[in-house]
Amino acid sequence: MSTFLYRLGRFAYRRKWAVIGAWLAVLLAVAVAALGLMKPFSSSTTIPGTEAQRTLDVMEKEFPTGGTHATGKIVFRAPDGQTITAGKPAEAITVVTRDAGRAPGVAGVTAPSVQVGTVSADSRTGIAEITFDAEKADKILEATKQALERSAAEARAAGLTVELGGDAFGPKVTVLGPMEAVGILIALGVLIFVFRTLRGAIIPVATALVGVAIGVLGLMAMTSVVTMDSTSIILAVMLGLAVGIDYALFIVSRHQTQVRHGMDPEESAGLATGTAGGAVVFAGATVVIALSALAVVNIPFLTVMGLGAALTVVVSVLIAVTLLPAVLGFMGKSIATSTVPVLRRSAERAQWRGGGGRPSLGQRWAAATARRRWLVVVTCVLGLGLMAAPAADLQLGLGGGPDPQSSAGRAQKLVDDGFGPGYSGTLIVLAQGESKTTTLATANDFATQVKDLQGVASVSPPVPAASGQAALVSITPSSGPESEATTNLLSEIRERRGGIEEQTGTDLNVTGSTAVNIDVANKLSGALPVYCLLVMGLALLLLMVVFRAVAVPLKAALGFLLSLGASLGALVAVFQWGWLSDLLGITQTGPVLSFLPMLLVGILFGLAMDYEVFLVSRMREEYKHGRPPTEAMVRGFGHSSQVVAAAALIMIAVFGSFIFAELQVIKGMGFALAIGVLLDAFVVRMTLVPAVMAILGHKAWWLPRFLHRWLPNVDIEGERLTHPGPAPHQPTALPPQHASAAGGTASLDAK
Repeated sequence: MSTFLYRLGRFAYRRKWAVIGAWLAVLLAVAVAALGLMKPFSSSTTIPGTEAQRTLDVMEKEFPTGGTHATGKIVFRAPDGQTITAGKPAEAITVVTRDAGRAPGVAGVTAPSVQVGTVSADSRTGIAEITFDAEKADKILEATKQALERSAAEARAAGLTVELGGDAFGPKVTVLGPMEAVGILIALGVLIFVFRTLRGAIIPVATALVGVAIGVLGLMAMTSVVTMDSTSIILAVMLGLAVGIDYALFIVSRHQTQVRHGMDPEESAGLATGTAGGAVVFAGATVVIALSALAVVNIPFLTVMGLGAALTVVVSVLIAVTLLPAVLGFMGKSIATSTVPVLRRSAERAQWRGGGGRPSLGQRWAAATARRRWLVVVTCVLGLGLMAAPAADLQLGLGGGPDPQSSAGRAQKLVDDGFGPGYSGTLIVLAQGESKTTTLATANDFATQVKDLQGVASVSPPVPAASGQAALVSITPSSGPESEATTNLLSEIRERRGGIEEQTGTDLNVTGSTAVNIDVANKLSGALPVYCLLVMGLALLLLMVVFRAVAVPLKAALGFLLSLGASLGALVAVFQWGWLSDLLGITQTGPVLSFLPMLLVGILFGLAMDYEVFLVSRMREEYKHGRPPTEAMVRGFGHSSQVVAAAALIMIAVFGSFIFAELQVIKGMGFALAIGVLLDAFVVRMTLVPAVMAILGHKAWWLPRFLHRWLPNVDIEGERLTHPGPAPHQPTALPPQHASAAGGTASLDAK
């Protein structure tokens, strides 16, 4: 592989205009496809095959709604001592609903009514239902929203408390906002620190943005044939930016170092692509495996998320080994210099330190962890274990409602206060039988039984379908959709139906948005262990091929479990318990979004193996060139630690910027990935790994003979390109400029 990538890098360097032109043509093609084929995003979270979803599908046939339109609501609250059904409040509501119905883009407005249950028991709160002409909330014109805001202001002038709510007035999804731009700027700052040249720092950001643009536009074009949630686009942007910058960082860093040491730029570009590019390909393959494996658990929206993000990663890898060398072709030898005086002097000092005999900070750190290997291992394991403790209280749910500080959040608060928290989480029982009489009678009997259950606020009379073979019973819980009490109530309702179904032959199934989301959470919880085993098994096999060893992949997987547990613990502490929520701008706490742990497993495992490949491959390269195991570890760590640390900081900056997004799901994803990368990169990979490698010694690179014969040799370190030294375990004398850099590592092997 290294030979192929070497030739590909040199080809791209020489044929830079053709390569750049080809990528620009691809970008233009996907842009045209996106503009012509893109359809609105879906906002539903469903899993075919669950009881709630099957029942919902039947309901849509038995109780057709006559089309789909975006909806919203105006929530009114009368002052103390007054009601919305009489006097000035009633007059004001009549005027507001009439004016709102005349607003452009509004199909109709239904005023609050006692008969349909949109007036609270104390008659102080009412809900006016709005139906829009648009099918999706994101297609509602801003002029329409402004007209409704003016209508609401009229009611406020009359003394009413009025808020606009529903999907139509939820937060707007943006692919790149101000905070995400801040993350990119932080990444650029880290790159300037690493490269000591502004030109070299801009290249990874520019190529990563090209990859994100192609990936995202491609996903938008695919909405014409695949139902896709807007979260899939945000996830693709997150990963595309993070891995795109990181992959380019590894290759450009190696290229710049080689050019600074006098290598011909074209040869250097090919060699960097053949060596660091090989690590990029295998690191990207690990991420793609982890994301694509989401399809195996048979959850459609997660499959789309995973495959969409995997597509963006594939594009990032292809750009790193083709477009990047082509861009380097325009830089020539100037990649090693800077026109900014401060950066030029900084680069000169860094080069002097690198060749002056003094061990680097990375080498000193690795040597220190090797000397205190057992203390480091125990401290890291105990620390991560303590951080993982809150994960035992992990609760999965819908992931929170609208921001309490927004108009939609305030509207929901008025509804909860006036109608009870269970009003927005109604459970619907669908009775299906052979005859109209039996079906309706069974529905009545079941409604009578569940009315006295603990946690039931009210039960509506059965509503028969036109066919006569189905009837609906609406059950309003006394607790909110997110609460554990509602989940327990759903379980108890389903348990109670068994006897009636046997006696009457009528099927009783429970659905509703709350039941759908509870079933989704349960299905995801059951699929998580299977997914973890599948991803870890495939990735372990891949790492075994890369490192041709058994202990290194096992160590990598066990370290990932530690960082995963700690990340989930931090997620629970912040988003569920509310720790540091004010500092991070988190306005509401509650159960963790149901699919977030599975996404975290897939993405974090792929990224963790990225750092394992980049860090340990340099250790293996030194070991294969004849260094003793601990010396090889220290030297390899010294070569790659700075770049890995920079890559981790870039990912943390990119992911962390999404913590300040408006949507709770995006906040959770950004926080979980940022804290996960922080712990895995700096605690596990850069602290625990050197200590464990020092403990294992030669055993770290042991491989059974039969695996040695069967596993292919992919040459990720580029041994065929870099003229390998003597056989392993036969150390050679170090060059004078590196003699002191070893820092006495040879003595560490004896400890």
